[in-house]
Amino acid sequence: MSSTTSTATSNITPLSGSQATQRLLPFALLVFLGYLSVGMPLAVLPGYIHETLDFGPTVVGWVIATQSIGTLLTRQFAGLITDTRGVKNAVIVGTVGCALAGLGYGISGIINAMHIWSLVALLAGRAMLGLGESLLITGALSWCIGTVGPRHTGRAMVWVGIAMFGAIGAGAPIGAAIMNKYGFMAVAATASVLPLFALTVGLRKASIAPNGGRRLAFHKVVGLIWRHGMALALSTVGFGTLFAFLGLDYAAQGWSGAPYGLTAFGIAYVAARLFFGGLPDQLGGQKVAMVTIPIQGLGLIALWLAPNPVAALAGSALLGAGYSLTFPALGVDAVRYVPPQNRGAAMGAYVAFVDIGLGITGPIAGTVASHFNYPATFFVAAIATIVAIFAAVQAHRKDGTRVIGTDSFS
Repeated sequence: MSSTTSTATSNITPLSGSQATQRLLPFALLVFLGYLSVGMPLAVLPGYIHETLDFGPTVVGWVIATQSIGTLLTRQFAGLITDTRGVKNAVIVGTVGCALAGLGYGISGIINAMHIWSLVALLAGRAMLGLGESLLITGALSWCIGTVGPRHTGRAMVWVGIAMFGAIGAGAPIGAAIMNKYGFMAVAATASVLPLFALTVGLRKASIAPNGGRRLAFHKVVGLIWRHGMALALSTVGFGTLFAFLGLDYAAQGWSGAPYGLTAFGIAYVAARLFFGGLPDQLGGQKVAMVTIPIQGLGLIALWLAPNPVAALAGSALLGAGYSLTFPALGVDAVRYVPPQNRGAAMGAYVAFVDIGLGITGPIAGTVASHFNYPATFFVAAIATIVAIFAAVQAHRKDGTRVIGTDSFS
């Protein structure tokens, strides 16, 4: 397809569900390839930090959280670039940032005997990944919605999410296998190369011209969606805890196969979206969220009480199935209250609450693990999920006072 900028006709031409899905698949491939750079290190970094660099669980939590902190701090920038410079530019710069993150990992691996400096290089790589991921996902979500039209917002979020968490689910065992056979430097190199394949996909796609009109200040966009965002942030704590501490939990209990717990999460996540991904658009986000958030809580309780790795796998799968539709369910309601010319800012602000959830998860869960044990981190995450239910109810009650520009979303 031509790389020139397309018109916004897709925003006004009605598409069937199958037509929308067909248009979204190339973007899903792009996000999948780019997001493998996020998924692959997750199964590798905790062990590398703990065993090679000789740091404890609190440092593990901070290193994992650095990416989320980086994305949180750059979401406004990513939204601005998306809304003013175009979705394609945001995605291109984002994929390059994801590729550069592997350079930080590689430097860390080269100087791993100097533990402190190796940790600094690792943190720099995670921060760069945060910037790259921020631009990639904000741009890709806006690109998808602009391509299929706002009436398919939930479907767009579903397919971007399938790509993201499919990459995490597939990336975890791939990263572990590369680490076991070739070592940490091979993981770093692979994490650098894969986003470049995503870049080639993005370069072949036509962009969407930025929407005209007066844009709201970023803080006003946040003000329109923050209730839905807080519910999302609290729901994300369980996901963050799983990926930061499942491997260490398995090791502490003498179990093997921790990467497959992450795979179980990913498979359940993708399956739920494939079979039920249309529900947020059809039923409304509130109804879906009131089912999916409690399912997450059940999965976390199962992980907390798991007597064996089979039970932990089941808990991981429940968590994946529940979290799968929580993101689009809350997002469908949130973005309806922001005008099209602020869509990039809205996507950046909304996804920023995932960053908030992940950002608070690492330090809190690391502290809990240090003072108690690894299963206790899943108990704390379950409490956060219960609070998320009340936050989602509160967001729904306030919806009527937050509607703006609804004609644009009809």
